[in-house]
Amino acid sequence: MPALQIYDPRERALVAAGDLLLSASAAVARPFRRRTKPRSPTRILLLRLERIGDLLMALPGIAAVRALAPAARIDLVVGSWNAELARAITAVDNVLTLDAQWLARDGGGLGLSGLLKAATAWRREPYDLAINFEPDVRSNLLIAAAGARWTVGYRSAGGGPLLDEALEYDPATHTSDNSTRLVQTVFGTAIPAMREPLLTIAEEHRHRARARLGSAGHPIVAMHVSGGRPVKQWDPARFADVARRLVAGRRAAILLTGSTADRPLVEELARALPAGSAIVDASGDESLLTLAALLGEADLLVTGDTGPMHLAAAVGTPIVAVFGPSDPRRYAPRGARDQVVRVDLPCAPCNRIRLPPARCTGRVPDCLALVSADRVFDAAVGILDQCAPGVARNAPA
Repeated sequence: MPALQIYDPRERALVAAGDLLLSASAAVARPFRRRTKPRSPTRILLLRLERIGDLLMALPGIAAVRALAPAARIDLVVGSWNAELARAITAVDNVLTLDAQWLARDGGGLGLSGLLKAATAWRREPYDLAINFEPDVRSNLLIAAAGARWTVGYRSAGGGPLLDEALEYDPATHTSDNSTRLVQTVFGTAIPAMREPLLTIAEEHRHRARARLGSAGHPIVAMHVSGGRPVKQWDPARFADVARRLVAGRRAAILLTGSTADRPLVEELARALPAGSAIVDASGDESLLTLAALLGEADLLVTGDTGPMHLAAAVGTPIVAVFGPSDPRRYAPRGARDQVVRVDLPCAPCNRIRLPPARCTGRVPDCLALVSADRVFDAAVGILDQCAPGVARNAPA
């Protein structure tokens, strides 16, 4: 059995022991279970409970399901924070919400017993196929509890024996490619070319975005200063340095994005800009789809490895992304004009986002501290030069 992809040694040992018990139970039960893989599923359940970026990186996989099962009803289960975004996914018919305690940032969400109770309610729908896009033993339990005729996911973080078909998650491959590989394996056929946009941004959100931008002239450079987690936080003073130089050298209008919790960082950046700078502060409680529309109006986004980075990628806005511990092979934006700015160190990328190494706790990790404002500014200018008026941007996802 391949090693589990779990950081914490104690957790890894517990999940491995659980998998051994599940494997033994599955071997005993197999002769009595009549499981048949559906050839043409008509009701499909998809699961992606995690954060904004995780859902957006699953978009190619979700679209692939629609391409291979064009007549099926597709239901998608997401955290409530992603509900609005999920309803804008072209391939999805119905959105269900389920908040897991370990993912909810407000201290809410259901524990495992509550989640399993909710998942058993999905049995009212006779799903032919259920696919879990996240490698997690807990969400594999939910997929198994849903009662679908055929269940599919990853074995890499435990729970593989619960599934009819379990793949290894490839940590050296982009998350989006893992999702499409999972779907291709399920259906056993190549994924046809997909030309429809993966997200539909309603005109009301585009109108609100244009109103927020007002008379701001181009280039519009969006800056998302918050890293979301301390271990991914590039120095806010360096964001400000890049913004000042773009205002001075390119007469850029600066679009500031962020949540309500990010307001202190956003206000700090705004105060650092020269008097008279064109600043649009869109931080606060804007909806995700209005944020997507705002980013769609921007000429460039400068950010860390964040959810808005993936949102900008989905609407085709070029990106300069500062990466530290995050592995760009798994998470980087992949538009033709996108650039990742990072440093090579023996310890980076460690990809230990949820359980950082002790030496990186309470301080800026070396892999971010060594990324200079000069390099980020040069990358931004290079993209703005390529995306001058009349020059094509990235294609939307």
